[in-house]
Amino acid sequence: MGLNRELDGFLVVSIEQAVSAPYCGLLLADAGARVLKVERKEGDFARAYDRGADGNSSIFAWLNRGKESICIDLNQTEDVDLLLNMLREADVFLHNLAPGALARRGFNGDTLRQQNPKLICCEINGYGNSGAAANKKAYDFLVQAESGICSVTGTAEDETRVGISICDIGTGLTAFSAILRALLQRSRTGEGIDLSISMFDVMADWMNMPLMAQRYFGGAPKRLGLTHALIAPYGAFTSRDEAQVLIAIQSNREWRVFCETVLCQPELADDPRFKDNTDRVANRDEVHQTIDALFSQKTRVELIELLNLNKIACGQLSSVDDLSEHEFLREFEAQFGAVTIKMADLPVKTDVARPKIVPLLNQQGDSLRTEFSPLGTK
Repeated sequence: MGLNRELDGFLVVSIEQAVSAPYCGLLLADAGARVLKVERKEGDFARAYDRGADGNSSIFAWLNRGKESICIDLNQTEDVDLLLNMLREADVFLHNLAPGALARRGFNGDTLRQQNPKLICCEINGYGNSGAAANKKAYDFLVQAESGICSVTGTAEDETRVGISICDIGTGLTAFSAILRALLQRSRTGEGIDLSISMFDVMADWMNMPLMAQRYFGGAPKRLGLTHALIAPYGAFTSRDEAQVLIAIQSNREWRVFCETVLCQPELADDPRFKDNTDRVANRDEVHQTIDALFSQKTRVELIELLNLNKIACGQLSSVDDLSEHEFLREFEAQFGAVTIKMADLPVKTDVARPKIVPLLNQQGDSLRTEFSPLGTK
């Protein structure tokens, strides 16, 4: 028996846009929660990220399958009352609006829990929710830069951003795990709490390896492209047919096996220049020259076969096109209107059928207004 809609029966109200909170909402919906996506009348701006799904956004489809969409205008008294009524029934209130934007309208945890003591409120923000941090506008690229990720990404000549929305996705995943912890705590206390997850905090934590290097062993790692700054050999090497083959040696045991079975130079394992990782990093050029001498004589296919045979961690440098056809790729199909969207599946497998419908803007608006209106029937 595997995972099976373990959040079935939980209600999530999410005022979300872009990527971070929608990704968290996606994970909640995939786990069986009912997720009500609250949008402004023009919709989550991620709906306009692309037009690949027959005029709708394929990126939006990835982030929002399994949710119900309702448009709410918080400048309208009746819509404020409607949202309050939804939150009286909710288990989780998720949002990634600017810090304080909802609290100024009375939608803060302490006030909401007067009517619904079990409510868990989770705010996703850029840099924090107080002081100067609360006033600083944040997008994924900007947080990558501020947190130092760009400084350790790229080549020796140029910094670069990570090519995916790593801050948004990482923060959405962190918020999901925090919500699960809060639900477990509530099962003991019966009370909800407030959570505040900062994109900057998440990325600063992920930056601890270079941060430790900066503080405790001689300075931040240099940018080395596909080569690891703190481990050797760990990077890309060119085969005879000009393909890139990646290897990752992370222990002295692996280095010894690599020297004996791949390089066929067992004496290198005990060479003082290469004996420990710190030695190999200090003498990286010599390590690379030795590897290049062998790799330049064999094709990519021959090298991958040799490395796999001897259980040396290796890989090929895939393009996005390669990923699209990769033998290990697990896919999921979502339905957005009349269009089927194929995407990489979530990594956590579930035993039962999972939600696949992507909501059109305000698709469930009328039914949700009836369900949650003070004048409606429940």
